Amino acid sequence: MANLGLITVSSLAILFLSSAIQLSSAMEYSVTNTAADTPGSAKFETDIGGEYSLETLDAATTFIWGIFQQDNPSDRKSIDRVNLFIDDMDGVAYAINDEIHVSARYIGGFSGDVKREITGVLYHEMTHIWQWNGSGQAPGGLIEGVADYVRLKAGYAPSHWVAPGQGDRWDQGYDVTARFLDYCDELSSGTFVAELNKKMRDGYSDGFFEDLLGKSVDTLWMDYKARYNN
Repeated sequence: MANLGLITVSSLAILFLSSAIQLSSAMEYSVTNTAADTPGSAKFETDIGGEYSLETLDAATTFIWGIFQQDNPSDRKSIDRVNLFIDDMDGVAYAINDEIHVSARYIGGFSGDVKREITGVLYHEMTHIWQWNGSGQAPGGLIEGVADYVRLKAGYAPSHWVAPGQGDRWDQGYDVTARFLDYCDELSSGTFVAELNKKMRDGYSDGFFEDLLGKSVDTLWMDYKARYNN
C-alpha cells in the first residue's frame, strides 16, 4: 500500500491509513494498514488509530533504551526507521527486519481493552527490534522473556499472565521468564536485564547469570521458586 502522507508532531490531528512520523528520539516510524475492508482494520482505526500507534512506537523506543541503559547510540543497534503494518493474518504479532506486523484479525476478535492490549504488544515487539540476541545463540524463551519483561515494566502486563513464582523452567519464555527476570533485576538493584542485554551483543552463555549475580541460573531459579513457595 502506498504511503499516503507524512505526519509531523504539529499535524497529528490528520489521520491516514498509512502514515509516517519523526518524533523526539530522532527515529522515524510509519504505520501502514494493509487490512483494509476487514473488521479488524476498522476496529484498529476507531479504537487505536495510526496517530496513537506512532506515538506508542516512539514512547516504546525511548522506554526500551532506558531499560537497557543505552544512553549512548553506540550501545544500540543501528536503526533509523521502524515500520508497523496492520495485516490480515493469523496470530498476534511478530517483528522482523525493523518491521512490526500486527494481526488485524487479533484486533478484531479481542474482547477487552484492545488499545491497552495492542500497546503492550507494541512494547513487546519493539523490544525485539532493539534487543541483542547473543548472535542467535540465546534461548528463544529468554528472548521472549526479555520482551515481556519490558512489557511488564511498562505497565502493560495482561491479567492472564502467570503470577510471580509460577512456571516450570526459567527459559519457558514470555510471562514466566519475564517474572523470573524481574526477580533477578531486584537482586541487582534494577541493572540485571540491562547488563544481560549488553553481554548478549556478541554471544550467549548461561554463565552470564553467574557472572552478574554470583549464582548459576538453575540455582537462581530454585531460589526464585522457593521465595514464592512454588
